[in-house]
Amino acid sequence: GKSLLILSSLLSIGEYGRPVKSKNKLDRDSRQRVLTCIHALLHPEKVQKAFLAKCRTSFKGMLDHVKNLENTEDNDDMEDHKDVDNVIAIRQLMAEKELYDVDQDSADVKKAVGSDASTLDINSKLSRVYQLTGFADSVYAEAYLTVLDYDILLDILVVNQTDQSLQNLTVELNTSGDLKISDRIQEHTIGPNASKTINVSIKVSSTESGVIFGNIVYSTSKGVDKKIVVLNSIHMDIMDYIHPAACTDTEFRSMWAEFEWENKVSVNTDFMDLTEYLNHIVKITNMKCLTPDIDHYRECGFLAANLYACSIFGEDALLNLSVEQNPSSKKITGYVRIRSKTQGVALSLGDKITSNQRTSDENIEKS
Repeated sequence: GKSLLILSSLLSIGEYGRPVKSKNKLDRDSRQRVLTCIHALLHPEKVQKAFLAKCRTSFKGMLDHVKNLENTEDNDDMEDHKDVDNVIAIRQLMAEKELYDVDQDSADVKKAVGSDASTLDINSKLSRVYQLTGFADSVYAEAYLTVLDYDILLDILVVNQTDQSLQNLTVELNTSGDLKISDRIQEHTIGPNASKTINVSIKVSSTESGVIFGNIVYSTSKGVDKKIVVLNSIHMDIMDYIHPAACTDTEFRSMWAEFEWENKVSVNTDFMDLTEYLNHIVKITNMKCLTPDIDHYRECGFLAANLYACSIFGEDALLNLSVEQNPSSKKITGYVRIRSKTQGVALSLGDKITSNQRTSDENIEKS
């Protein structure tokens, strides 16, 4: 009886006992919680299972998830530890004959190929080949792109499809965004139906998406005027710089309140399952889901999840997915909110989600 009196008094004071414009007025969440407690005291048989059994099970599951996350982070830290008396191998300072006696470090191998060597199959290699000119052009060119964290290596294959020698051939490249060409491209002479591979190194200074464009300029032995072949542009994918990462709920909320750039994307998808749509977003954004027990949301009609990733430049990317499913049409609606310190990361991730949230896995690989 006393508990009901106290709760009803709190509810009355919070709603009617203060001025209308008072900042200390009872908010909706607190009012709903007080009403829930009153309902539990009046009808204990209806909420006994939820309070004593289901809440305990949910709390235990949250603790187990936090413990597993801490154990995973500890194992990752242990893998990076080396003995104090281990030899530090610096390849740039070693003789050529000594390079074969040094064990290959997995991290170095990953950086060298641009991704994990175990998952680098033929499809991922072909997805990094860009056709720069058409087959009917006098000069055919294609580029193989390798991302090495802060550098981009372009191996440009140039094929002379004419019966004449191409003199003073050079590839003129320009960039937009935070990309900068670090090498001066030399001029070459290519014989009839011959080919040449030209290597170009590009520096990357931020996670913002950039574009590489340009043309091929050459002259023939018969003519004095130079001829120009315009190249197709190469759009850099922000996913090459984003890696899944983990953080606590407190750190996520702190960064969410601190970051000023936000991109809000409306959900427009053909998916009929909430968890499948979440896994699809995780895949196309290369982020990590921080919300545990996602499968339990299949029985609800809504889903709220937090995702987190970090770039190789130390830029944090936060994503909040809030969606619900219509009981009759099964259509999923809601919003995806992205926050970051930099505008480029928020806009690039938003464009990635907008262009791929309706597509299947096959279309993602093509794009």
